[in-house]
Amino acid sequence: MLDIIRYVLFALLLISTITAGISSVRSRRSRDQQQRGLLQALSNIWMGIMLIVLACIQMFMFQGSTVAVIIEAIFLVLGAFHVFSGIRNHSYYANQKSEKSPV
Repeated sequence: MLDIIRYVLFALLLISTITAGISSVRSRRSRDQQQRGLLQALSNIWMGIMLIVLACIQMFMFQGSTVAVIIEAIFLVLGAFHVFSGIRNHSYYANQKSEKSPV
């Protein structure tokens, strides 16, 4: 059972890393400011998911020493911050985009 959890976490890590990279590259190449903001927000969300998954991998793979627990906590807090700030920024740019476009 623990092996299945590890494989799922590694798959999530791979997916979130690739998606964060693609979103980051697309946001840097975008000329439209609102599209760039939306893509940066998505990149932020995926980066947060990646950090949270890394913390979970560390919890399941290694023994619970003090240093490991501190690093896990830092990754979890940073990941949660990235996810929540990405969601906030995404909603801001989505509202800006909907206000700009005529209905």
